[in-house]
Amino acid sequence: MNLKRLPLVLVGLVAAAACSTATAGSTNQAGGAQSGYPVTISNCGKDYTYQKAPSRVVVMNGGSVAEVSALLELGLGDKIVANAQSYGASEVDGRVDAIKKLPTGDIKLNDLYDIPREAMIGLNPDFVISTYDGGFRAEAGFATRDDLAAIGANTYAPASSCGAVGTVSGKPSIEDSYALLRDLGKIFGVSDKAEKVIADAKKRVEAVEGKTAKLPKQNAMLIIPGMAMGGEFSSVGGNGIWNDIFAKAGAVNAFEGATQDLFANLSAEQVAKADVDVLVVVNYMSEDPKADAQKLFDRFPQWDAAKNKRFVVLSDSVYLGPSNHLAVEAIAKAAHPGAL
Repeated sequence: MNLKRLPLVLVGLVAAAACSTATAGSTNQAGGAQSGYPVTISNCGKDYTYQKAPSRVVVMNGGSVAEVSALLELGLGDKIVANAQSYGASEVDGRVDAIKKLPTGDIKLNDLYDIPREAMIGLNPDFVISTYDGGFRAEAGFATRDDLAAIGANTYAPASSCGAVGTVSGKPSIEDSYALLRDLGKIFGVSDKAEKVIADAKKRVEAVEGKTAKLPKQNAMLIIPGMAMGGEFSSVGGNGIWNDIFAKAGAVNAFEGATQDLFANLSAEQVAKADVDVLVVVNYMSEDPKADAQKLFDRFPQWDAAKNKRFVVLSDSVYLGPSNHLAVEAIAKAAHPGAL
């Protein structure tokens, strides 16, 4: 794990697209294209008007795959001229290969593993997506929103990541993922597609909730092994989108009350005393995430999760993006064996 990546990776894991709004003219869809432009999107305190669907899209890194995955889910991969996002694992069949096939623009990334200002300008984009508003900071060597507006490019970042670097506003939820899809649907004139993706995901989540609603809530622990940001257990999920995912899967975060932050920096004693019924291991560039789970079980054999070998390995579905329903289903199966 390259420690230089950690701050951006954290932002990518928890970025949420809440509270974005859009207005548009009348729509008339034919052959997948939507008339109804101009479309105006409010993002990070400013309005951005689109006269037509973007055709030269650049996706910045920030440690996330939420944005590129959402574009692919909406069938917009052919609009991307440079993608800097990758993760190496996904619950969506074919997603990893689909991301690998996207053009990178042959860009030499900076020390933050992202696209520097001059390279960005040279790509001549008409739409740039960043995982967080810090992706447009001049002091970090990035093209600013004003820089990009000057060459005719609109810009976008998840609304709850519009504040200071590394902060997320509000209480993250699956609704934030739906908001991201809706915004992109409006920007690209594929709102019908976005609403179908959302409706299908909601249907699957509701099906799980219907089966787990009356079952005892199981205590879940989420951890990203090997990505410590401080102490040994500083990558334990605190307050993030996963808490909403847990709730819909019939579980609660065993450490939700341990911190107000996104991640809980716990002592080994706190971890040992916790009631952990199911373990969620987030696979981020791990050579063997199942072995990571077993190491925790060997160390904390008193957990019910260890006694019953109840764990699940997930990756991109446990944070912002179009596949939260897959995490809900997987965690529910691990938390409530036989119920689904």
